[in-house]
Order: sequence, then structure tokens, then C-alpha cells
Amino acid sequence: MNLTPEQRAAGRRNFLKAIAGIPAVAALGAADTVKGPVRSGRVKVGYIGLGGQGRALLTRTDYSHVEAKALCDIRPDSLAAADDILKKAGQPAARHYVEFADMLEHEDIEAIITAPPLWMHADIVTACLNAGKHVLCEKMIAKTREGYRAMIDAAARNDRVLEIGYQRNYNTVYRTAYEGVVKRGLLGDIYVVRLSWARNGNWRRNQTPPSKDFDASKWGYPTWDHLANWRLYWRYSEGLFAELGSHQVNAANWFLGASPERVQAMGGVHRFKDGREVPDHVFATFEYPGGVTGTFSSVESNAFDERYEMFFGTKGTLIMHNEDEALLFDESTGGARPTGVDTAAKGPGALLETSETKRQPRGAAAPRQTSAAHAAISPNTYEIVAWANAIRRGTPLNCGAEKASHSASWTIAANEAMKTGQIVQIT
Repeated sequence: MNLTPEQRAAGRRNFLKAIAGIPAVAALGAADTVKGPVRSGRVKVGYIGLGGQGRALLTRTDYSHVEAKALCDIRPDSLAAADDILKKAGQPAARHYVEFADMLEHEDIEAIITAPPLWMHADIVTACLNAGKHVLCEKMIAKTREGYRAMIDAAARNDRVLEIGYQRNYNTVYRTAYEGVVKRGLLGDIYVVRLSWARNGNWRRNQTPPSKDFDASKWGYPTWDHLANWRLYWRYSEGLFAELGSHQVNAANWFLGASPERVQAMGGVHRFKDGREVPDHVFATFEYPGGVTGTFSSVESNAFDERYEMFFGTKGTLIMHNEDEALLFDESTGGARPTGVDTAAKGPGALLETSETKRQPRGAAAPRQTSAAHAAISPNTYEIVAWANAIRRGTPLNCGAEKASHSASWTIAANEAMKTGQIVQIT
């Protein structure tokens, strides 16, 4: 994203009058509930899949809303690390399980937070829903169309709450940008969306087995590498389109109020020729109804472009940059009058504050748009709280399984397009 320091500084100013008067509840949606215990006590939760993301969710859990009753993972080292997280949070130890079915049978739990490898999502989540548990599942919803349809059907049939972990829906910068700019039509008619997630590094994880006799084949992985690096193999993963792209497409779908209809894509293993199957560079072009075109790229050879979602409208351009700032440019002046978003914690709850940002000296780094107090609250925390309140109070979710399924269908179609070289209709 090639902007001068002056443009960046100017682009980070508040939403000016754009977001003035936007109440915290509107900006945060269902997440504006970090204010003490929920009605009828904390939701009793079991955690399934405590790898890196599963432990991140455990770390970001607000324990005034959730009680961690049980932990389930096939790796004893992951369970031990999860124990440390609970201890540091001042929470009681949770019982360990290796088989999630045993946990469902023996534990007094109401709900599940799960973050296993993608290929297991549908089986685990459908079983939990059919057992009468509410579920918060990490993105993307499932590896196959049949899988996510089964999950959605099971949630409806069992009248259970199912949320999928697209945390941008619970990010205060995104909520404010949507309420203060997109929803009010300040961008005009949007015809182009550009999504990018650039990195310079190897996705491979150099991990050692938790013990010399650890047998990954018991869990469907022919080798330890397939378990430790499941994202690199098609059997378990949908690659960069799933792990990174589906986040950004989910946000684009939300802002546009639509989902893509067809996609073409290309990519390959260009840099890390280490036996992986999943590409380290991917590119896609896709179409929304009404003549809106989107592009997504993800590379693992250069991080200069960072990550962002750009929305190009007839009246203005909105850039959501690195998940923590928004830049707004007025198209009528050729982009010369940018405005930005500023969020801050205020009072006992999670509130938004808009104030004029002072012009920075030439070349100075522009201020971040989240205060230290607000940045300390992760969007994942808001997400878990909103999910707990949906269970206790019936409040709406910011994303939900149906919306999550649209970014999954895009992912699946993009990979099909990349593998076949054809334009694929998204179903």
C-alpha cells in the first residue's frame, strides 16, 4: 500500500463528522457487553483443539462470561500449555480429554469452543450440535460445502447457537467504519474491492513430537509433519485462500452486503519447494452482483504490502489496514482530503470516542487508532462474549454460520479455479 507518511497521517484522522454521534452499541453490535457476568451464570464450556489458535482463544476468553470446564486435544504438550494459560488467568484447572466424544459424554458443559485443523470442523461441530451444545468454531466454517451445510442444518435442527471465528466482525475499527461510512453511503457506489495479505516467511512449523512414541497415524495423519503442518497439505487444508483470504472476503461481503458469484484464480508453490502441496503464492479475481469486482492476493516472498481491504467508491475510498486502522479518502478532491477512524475505551464498557487528530510533523509516524486500553481487548474477546450472550440472552451474532458459509464457498471455488484454470461459479 503505497502512501506517503503525510497521507497516512492525514488518512488516520477521525472519521470527522462521519462517525460523530455513532453510539457504542451501534458500532460494536452484539459485542458491546463486556460489563460483568451474564444472566444465569457463566456459560460452561469445553475447548476442543488447543493448538496455537485454540490457546489464543483460551487466553482471550473473558472468564466473567465463560467457565472453562474441560480441555480436549490429541497432543499432551498442547494440553499442558493450556493448563498454564488457565493458571495464569487465575482459573481452576480443567479436566483433560483426548477424545472429544468422551468429553461430550462425561462433562457437564453447555457449549464448545473449537479450533482443530480445518478438515475436522464439520465432524466435530456437527457432533457437538447434535449433542445439544452451542458452538464457537474457528474459521473457516468447514472444508467442504457438504460439511458446512451439515453444520448449519444441525444448528437449526437442535436450536443451538453457532458462531464462526471471523473476528473482524467484532473489531471496533471495522464496526465503526461500517456504521459511520459504509452503511451511510459515504463511499457512493462501490465497484472495486482490493484485498491483500503479504508475508515474507515460511508457513512451515518446525516442531518436534511431544514424545518419542507419539503416533500421529492414530489420528489420521500418516506422518508427524502432516499433523504439525496440516495447513500445507490438501487433505486437511484449503490453503491461503482459507486461512487468510476467507477473513478478508468475509469482511468484504459484510461491507458490500453481498457475496461473490464467480471466481478465477492462479497460484503455485514458487518459493518453498519443501514437499508442501498448498501454494505459497495465490491470486484471485472474483465478481459480485451489480458489476462489482474483487481481487485477492497472498504472497509469502515479500511483506511490503502488508494486509488490507480497500473499497473504491464513486465518492470515496476506504482502506482497512492491518486490522487496526481505517483510512478514508474523499474522491471529489482526488483523494487529497483523507479522514480516519479513532477508537478509545471510555468508562466501564467498550465505548467509542471520536476526536480531532493533530497533524503530525513531516515524516512522523501517525498515531494508532486504538488506545492502549481499547487495544488490550482483543476482537476475539468481544466475539466470545457476544457468543456467550447469544446463548444466555438470545442477542444476535455479528457474523453467524450463514454469512461464514459465503466466504467458505468463495474459498472452495477459488481453489477449484486455481487447480482447473477455469472460471468457477460460486455455489
